[in-house]
Amino acid sequence: MKNREEETGLKLKTARTLKWNTIDKFSSQVLYAVTGIVLANVVSKEEFGLVGAILVFQAFASLFVDSGFSTALIQRKNPSETDYSTVFWFNLGMSVMLYVVLWLCAPWIDSIFHAEGQLIPLSRVMFVTFILNATAIVQTNRLMKQMTVKMIAVSNVIGLVVSGVVGIWLALSGWGAWAIVWQSITLAMVKSGILWITSAWSPRMEFSVASLRSIFSVGAGVMASSFLNTIFMNIYSFIIGAHYNLVQLGNYSQADKWSKMGVMSLSQVFTASFLPLLSAKQDDKQEYARMIAKTNRFTGYVTFFSMGLLLVCSTQIFHVFFGTKWDSAILMFQLLVVRGIFTVITSLYNNYIISCGASRKYVYSEVVKDVSTVIAIVVTIPFGVTWLVAGQVFAGVVYYFYALYLVGKVTGYSRWSLVKDALPYVALTIVALAPSVALSYFISNAWILLATQLVVSGGVYVLLNWLMKSKIQADAFEYVFGRFRRK
Repeated sequence: MKNREEETGLKLKTARTLKWNTIDKFSSQVLYAVTGIVLANVVSKEEFGLVGAILVFQAFASLFVDSGFSTALIQRKNPSETDYSTVFWFNLGMSVMLYVVLWLCAPWIDSIFHAEGQLIPLSRVMFVTFILNATAIVQTNRLMKQMTVKMIAVSNVIGLVVSGVVGIWLALSGWGAWAIVWQSITLAMVKSGILWITSAWSPRMEFSVASLRSIFSVGAGVMASSFLNTIFMNIYSFIIGAHYNLVQLGNYSQADKWSKMGVMSLSQVFTASFLPLLSAKQDDKQEYARMIAKTNRFTGYVTFFSMGLLLVCSTQIFHVFFGTKWDSAILMFQLLVVRGIFTVITSLYNNYIISCGASRKYVYSEVVKDVSTVIAIVVTIPFGVTWLVAGQVFAGVVYYFYALYLVGKVTGYSRWSLVKDALPYVALTIVALAPSVALSYFISNAWILLATQLVVSGGVYVLLNWLMKSKIQADAFEYVFGRFRRK
């Protein structure tokens, strides 16, 4: 009886966590999209390229600030207050130190991208964001660990509303790239402020080297893997901006940004919702395998259809929101969406590896992806930006197969079962999207076509899952409302 009650309670907590993570990511992406659409229509391609160049270096700085310790704390069963305080002071100290280094390096960054001095003041202000973000990493981590993520969602939504107003107002006032910079500063400031006020946690004035060492084994593995991942997620922006020009970087930045809105949202929802739960059950092999199976199916149910629909509707989406200004980014966007499907699935596989504490093996998979990425870059760089982006798809496919092999080895869950869990949703997605492809031959108006595709394909997908008596779809609807039937 007690086990039954515990299981029901855990299921309810998981549902609420998944629901609030979904609300967070969905509402955040809607607000982010509204601001992004306005900025994309007002700010020039070259100015977007300037911000894209800054983001390359900011990604590395943010990575070093956290150093993988947040993920290690989530994986750890019972982190102490000393652990939390130590990680907080480490993050803050690293952020200040790195800001000083990057402030001094601003002229060098400007020279790499041939920006003629424009990047120096922009970067020095923009880099303040990772100091602001560093102050709330532990607060966010604690809420994720406790699976009480409501305030994370609230802080994100309020931050995006306030920063969106600031960014749009500045863009319409002619501030150009500065509008994007101050939008980012405002977002980081508001989010961190809300979490500090509402989290009821503040760091102790203590720093334990022993505590830092005790979580280093997991943290170091995640850090190493994330470092490699960050290099190869940003190397394209670096190459395009330095080897080609800022206009091409602006096109790529738009394609990358809009594709990542779907990809990263799905990855973050699944990580925040399932990693704490998987880590808690890592010692119960039977229950752990059952959770993997259900997580695989739920991820497949959401990912294949949503990303497939995004791929099929990409031209209409760009024309509805941007006219023809960013047409040169559409093909890159489509390629990045295809890559994104593999990114979401392999991110899920990496969660399985991390939840087992096998972070060193996680690094191995990242090395395989990075080697394949280097090969793709060397082969495609002479043929232009589009071929360079196509190489990312190749690297994603190679990475997927290695991650599939590795997660089977680490978890004991068979590789064929991992594939079999997803295959029904691949098939249902193809059938559901067929009407959307057909509609594009009969409807020329982008607005009408997009609306019709969303309604028709969405309805067909839900209907097909209902006819197939999909337990995952039934559970998904229950997740939305946070209700579960007691059996």
